[in-house]
Amino acid sequence: MAKPPPAATRKPSAAPTVALTLALVLASAGLLLLLLRLSPSSPSPTPHPHRRLRLRARAHAREHHQIPFDPVVADLERRLEDREWERLAAAGLHAPGMEAAPVPEDLSDGEDYINDAARFNVTRRVEELFPRIDVDPADGAVTGDELAAWNLANARREVLHRTARELELHDRDHDGRLAFGEYERPSWAWRFDDLNSTNDGVGWWKEEHFSAADMDDDGFLNLTEFNDFLHPADTANPKLIHWLCKEEVRERDKDNDGKLNFQEFFSGLF
Repeated sequence: MAKPPPAATRKPSAAPTVALTLALVLASAGLLLLLLRLSPSSPSPTPHPHRRLRLRARAHAREHHQIPFDPVVADLERRLEDREWERLAAAGLHAPGMEAAPVPEDLSDGEDYINDAARFNVTRRVEELFPRIDVDPADGAVTGDELAAWNLANARREVLHRTARELELHDRDHDGRLAFGEYERPSWAWRFDDLNSTNDGVGWWKEEHFSAADMDDDGFLNLTEFNDFLHPADTANPKLIHWLCKEEVRERDKDNDGKLNFQEFFSGLF
């Protein structure tokens, strides 16, 4: 009996091979795109993962600004301010008794420095500053009180630096201290004169204010005393605190009885 012919052999399908090849191609393309995206477009010897740091350029003396956290940055900003201060003083553009409002002409050099990771590494600066902040106690952790003390010290240093410039501006005999006759109050303060003539105005920049700031009663203000004179709300001088309280009462005392009722007290709170 003859054997039936063998069944035709089926050819293997190419679909799995094509699918595998396509998957490999897509995976390779995706990996290549990922590498291209992660690679820097313009290689730099000093990469900066953070946003560009800026030095302060104040347009007005009374404009709010933040005190630099890093003393190095604060020193750069003070140098820029001093340079502009000297330029304005030489040109006679300072208003008597007013803090300068410097707008540095060129911030590029200082900003280039603090944005150059090779010369000013932010991470390293934080590591260097940390033990200087962590002092009470030095336990490897910075508390809110320690951070507040650090920021307050930086702010006081900044204010005292500006006071020194003011003292230099008014100190006509250059003896490092200020007599009352040497100080010329801000030009905008003269508008209080009409009020003062009726005893309803403020006594700021008057001789009583000057004498209250004179802690050692020698008739002159040194740098610390002059700083208290300009910023009496921040003083620890008992005489000046007492004078400041008297001024608060006088400003709010509408019926001129030398004391404050509740309405007078409340109206001056806000």
